[in-house]
Amino acid sequence: MSAKSGGRKKSGAGDGTITENRRARRDFEVTETFEAGLVLQGTEVKSLRLGKANLAHSFATVREGEGYLMNADIPEYVAGNRHNHKATQPRKLLLHKRELNKLMAAVQRDGMTIVPLKLYFNEHGRAKLLLGLARGRKKGDKRDVEKKRDWQRQKARLMKDG
Repeated sequence: MSAKSGGRKKSGAGDGTITENRRARRDFEVTETFEAGLVLQGTEVKSLRLGKANLAHSFATVREGEGYLMNADIPEYVAGNRHNHKATQPRKLLLHKRELNKLMAAVQRDGMTIVPLKLYFNEHGRAKLLLGLARGRKKGDKRDVEKKRDWQRQKARLMKDG
C-alpha cells in the first residue's frame, strides 16, 4: 500500500460501497433518498471494513423522535472477544431533526416505508447509510418495471450493434 493512502484499503468497490440492497429498488418505488450516519461499536466498524454486511431484510423506523436501523446483519468481528457486538441489534441513525420529521410525516400520512438502499464509507472513512423513502410495488407493477428495463437494455443493444 502506498504511503498516501494512510495504510488503509477500502473494501468493496472503488467508491467505498460495503453492500447494496438490490431487491429494494425492485420491490419499492423510491421517491426520495437521505444520507444517514450510524452509531456503531468498534467491532461493527471492523466487520464493515472487511466488507461483511447484509441489508436484505432490514428496514428503518422512527421511534421517540430518533431513527433506528432494524434487522441489518453485521456479523460479529472474527478477532473480537467478549466485547463483540450482536449481529442484528438495532442501530441508531444520525439524521437532522427536519429529515426525521419529514420521514415520520411521510410514513404516518402517506403510508410510505423507509428502506435502506446502500451501506458505504464516505470520503472521510465514516460509515453512511443511504435511506430511501419508498412506496411498495404490487406484483403487476414489478413485472411492468422489469419489462421496461428489459426493453431499454434491448433497445440500447440494438442501437449499439446497428
